[in-house]
Amino acid sequence: MNRRQFLSYSATLTATAAASWFGYQHLNRPPTITLHKIGLPLAHLLRDKQIPTTATQAHHCETLILGSGAAALSSAWHFSRNGYHNYMIAEGFERNGNNAGFTSGSLKAPTGAHYLAQPSAESAHVRQMLADLGILQGYDKQGNPIYREQDLVFAPDERVFANGKWHDGLLPEHDADTKRFFQFIQTINHLRGSDGKKIFAIPIIHSSQDAQWRKLDTLTFAAWLKQQRYQSPILLWYLDYCCRDDYGQGIEQVSAFAGLHYFAGRGNDHAAVLTWEDGLNHISEQLRQFIQLKQQKTLPNTQNLVFRQPESFPYVAVQIDENNDSVRVLLRHTETGDTRLIHAQNVICAMPLMIAKYILKQPENYGLHTFRLPDYAPWLVSNFVLHSFPAEPAHTELAWDNVVYGSRGLGYVVATHQQIRVAKPNQTAFTAYTALNHGTPQAIRAWLLNAQPRDVLPFAAQDLLAVYGKRFWQHVSHVEISARAHAMSVPSVGYLSAPLLQKIQTHQSRILFAHSDMSSYSVFEEAAFWGVEAAKKILAKQ
Repeated sequence: MNRRQFLSYSATLTATAAASWFGYQHLNRPPTITLHKIGLPLAHLLRDKQIPTTATQAHHCETLILGSGAAALSSAWHFSRNGYHNYMIAEGFERNGNNAGFTSGSLKAPTGAHYLAQPSAESAHVRQMLADLGILQGYDKQGNPIYREQDLVFAPDERVFANGKWHDGLLPEHDADTKRFFQFIQTINHLRGSDGKKIFAIPIIHSSQDAQWRKLDTLTFAAWLKQQRYQSPILLWYLDYCCRDDYGQGIEQVSAFAGLHYFAGRGNDHAAVLTWEDGLNHISEQLRQFIQLKQQKTLPNTQNLVFRQPESFPYVAVQIDENNDSVRVLLRHTETGDTRLIHAQNVICAMPLMIAKYILKQPENYGLHTFRLPDYAPWLVSNFVLHSFPAEPAHTELAWDNVVYGSRGLGYVVATHQQIRVAKPNQTAFTAYTALNHGTPQAIRAWLLNAQPRDVLPFAAQDLLAVYGKRFWQHVSHVEISARAHAMSVPSVGYLSAPLLQKIQTHQSRILFAHSDMSSYSVFEEAAFWGVEAAKKILAKQ
């Protein structure tokens, strides 16, 4: 497929989706739509400092974790497996953060991350975590991890829709450029720099500092591909898709180092991923059980909070003020608005840096008003609840991950794919992922702010309509859309040496930061690493 054919095909997809959207508007009983704008309006009230800061009561505690995403729960996991339980969690805007899930009756689906790649040896913290949860069951004689079968994605795992039919894998065909690119990836997969470290490692902080390879962070992935004379529309679309899928932005925006790191960071690209009905919400809920986290509805009236087992509370931090003797944290109940003041000896700030910037009383002490924040990519995660399955073309089978070649969407995953059944279930959810990068992140966020459900739905449904046409709507009962305006930080050019990240990564005080933002790479392994590192520093003081 040459460039002209590719552009023609992309235009056809757009026209097909538009026509199918027209079909939705004329249904007698269109499905219900719910649009969740994650964090709003509270996040903007925080930004604009419009939240009252008068506390109804003050408390003292030893350790407070702010947030409940992957980094926060990884800190808690490390605490608990090392016998430390005297800590509390303020859940933040959303239970489990970007690992959140959706439940409708017996149906579960992700509203955030939907899989975990098999972690590399450098991600020892994640391997140990998976072992504690019973997912990693041991190692073979060669030292390769053995995972529980039901946690590995079932076949067929992925397919791509191109030229009106489905193809196995995510590339409709392999041409000379694609073969050359993947041969290069094989070459660099385990390559080490002059300092003996892997060129590309996860966590990224373990990657080599070799200047020859770090130069990749001075240009975009698109520029590097052009330098290397890669011209295949198939390859360029695929690489752009991969970057949008992991980074929220395409090859024109992300660093060349990040683009290659996507493929070489784990060194096991062909290994089956780990996934569950509700995506990484499953891991988060398993971690809660492992640490025996008690979920409470509100803070007690007790002044001194001492925990034999950790407890979580539905509060979000609205102000953080670090002093010599403690950290004063103002917490606001996410439902009632009740405001409490916590005097904590240690605080793990497990939230995006752009939120920390607005609630730290002196953000300049941590570099947050001094250096530039990462860019954040806006996303949609949309669950289409189906009361029946749309028909598949003859001789094709629905896969777990279904991608449309040439689309600006990221395809859809089937929530019930991991269920072991003789026949298809009565209902399912198709979870569509959309990185909204058709404009600048700032412009898209401004649009999202006032967008109504029916404004967002065409973007959410574009891939499903390109595949099934307007008949798809006949199978849909409800659509649940999660709009994440600041879904992930983007590893743009220069991210490896960004002054803010270097300062935050090495910061030590009563406040410790833990978030994937610290790597500019929003994957579970990075978040877990920083969560564990923060917990280690606190335990070292005990």
